[in-house]
Amino acid sequence: MSATPELEPREAMEYDVVIIGAGPAGLAAAIRLKQLGAAEGGSDLSVCVVEKGAEVGAHILSGNVLETRALDELIPDWKERGAPIHTPVTHDVFSILTAERCFNLPALALPKELHNHGNYVVSLSQVTRWMAEQAEELGVEIYPGFAAAEVLYDDAGTSVVGVATRDAGIAKDGTLKETFTRGVELRARQTLLAEGARGSCTEDVTAKFNLRGGAQPQTYGIGLKEVWQVPAERCEPGRVQHTLGWPLQKGPLDKTYGGAFIYHMAPDLVLVGLVVGLDYANPYLNPYKEFQRYKHHPAIAAQLHGGECIAYGARVLNEGGFHSLPEKMAFPGGALIGCAAGTLNAVKIKGTHTAMKSGMLAAEGVYAALTADAADAADASAADAVTIDLKERFAASWAHAELRAVRNCRAAFHHGVGPGLLYNGAATHVLRGREPWTLRAPALSDAAATESAAAHKPIEYPRPDGILSFDLLSNLQRSAVAHEHDQPSHLRVRAGAEAAPARVSHARFAGPETRFCPAGVYEYEEPEDGKEAKLVINAQNCVHCKTCAIKTPEEYIKWTVPEGGGGPNYTVM
Repeated sequence: MSATPELEPREAMEYDVVIIGAGPAGLAAAIRLKQLGAAEGGSDLSVCVVEKGAEVGAHILSGNVLETRALDELIPDWKERGAPIHTPVTHDVFSILTAERCFNLPALALPKELHNHGNYVVSLSQVTRWMAEQAEELGVEIYPGFAAAEVLYDDAGTSVVGVATRDAGIAKDGTLKETFTRGVELRARQTLLAEGARGSCTEDVTAKFNLRGGAQPQTYGIGLKEVWQVPAERCEPGRVQHTLGWPLQKGPLDKTYGGAFIYHMAPDLVLVGLVVGLDYANPYLNPYKEFQRYKHHPAIAAQLHGGECIAYGARVLNEGGFHSLPEKMAFPGGALIGCAAGTLNAVKIKGTHTAMKSGMLAAEGVYAALTADAADAADASAADAVTIDLKERFAASWAHAELRAVRNCRAAFHHGVGPGLLYNGAATHVLRGREPWTLRAPALSDAAATESAAAHKPIEYPRPDGILSFDLLSNLQRSAVAHEHDQPSHLRVRAGAEAAPARVSHARFAGPETRFCPAGVYEYEEPEDGKEAKLVINAQNCVHCKTCAIKTPEEYIKWTVPEGGGGPNYTVM
């Protein structure tokens, strides 16, 4: 079609509860809601889960050692139900790396958060697909391939009443194709946002209701991961190794935060990854290339030798912890759960169990609110728009206690990896969150932490060898990224920031988005004399990590959802 006609109204579907995101938090909430309804004398609520991935698990990426505490509460007989959780941790290794050496710390020096006895090495993608099966058996409706693009508010704009999925079949020029399909309104009495870190709907409601309040700014890390299939004799199922030091930290006062992991999962898989704190200062740092050279360390290469990389992916994760939790986790008509709220425990390097617990607590709050006697509210609409007591429920939970015990640990690394380790030793072994002070990040955001290119030298990275290390675009194929090419870019320069790419990012910071993006989305066409550099956005490469919305100078990128079903497919991870 050559012109954009006036769009028809969307069709609407009504539910008691709509959950955005079929990750651990969202699915745990859905299951708990149905369990409460199935209890003796309970009221069965209609529950819908929408997931932007082509299938449940497609956008779930984690080098995951699973603590089953929340799952034990939610589905106590998960083993009998066939959960894909088969590789118990057999031993932990925590190492400090130099360029050539590996020094293992004694177990007694490690905080209990890094003792993984009783945990399991898993594919979180597989676990969420199994959880979706449990939810559907209970009557939850799950719709993969539908991206929640817009938050719906009541007429007064004071309460969330659901979401609308993105229209499909719109061309790059904004015209409607023959395949155009209008999005659907999913209206709900309560809407739970379980989008993961830095979701677009979460950003909308957080700003509208000022949910963060006086909380510290959230800080993030970019996690890069590969799955390797190795000869059986090289796989040690249950071996869990974490490393600090090389390649990110060159000395004890280096303030670049991050570390790596290498986990062995039965029968012959090795999961290897690197997490880089996005508050790094040097704009020339390239997280992907740091990851590639990490695998050449003798202690790591020995575990991958003779193997084949079969999958690659990346995503951001919340690292701020306790002090970065939003001041209000709930809002009129809904709540933030899981990584949408920022419940990851950076010291444990785990967040699935706390995300699930937050979803379960939200479900209990929603169920109590929606099934209360009508006499307890002035009218039905007032009951539906209630702000549930999630903050109070979370504060009384073990998840809150766990995060509070390590509340200052991440911020301690702003003084360098050496001071950070010393403080973490004292905090995890002795203080346990009882210290009367609060450590704060020096920058207001990860983007603001970036220093000008003039203050740093470009970093020379070794060329990939095609055996242990790979060029970015070749590795990207292992993410199985697929987007409809003829659609408007879901990566948009924010209104009012049109000059930021050329005049700020490229001119002052040497275009760091060309290095921190783990999918080669951003590049600059070099300027002709007297002209500015032109930013090119290859949105079809996007793996939905959301780093660009966090780390671009002046945060000039607004991350929105593409057509539902687009993006990576991590189902083998």
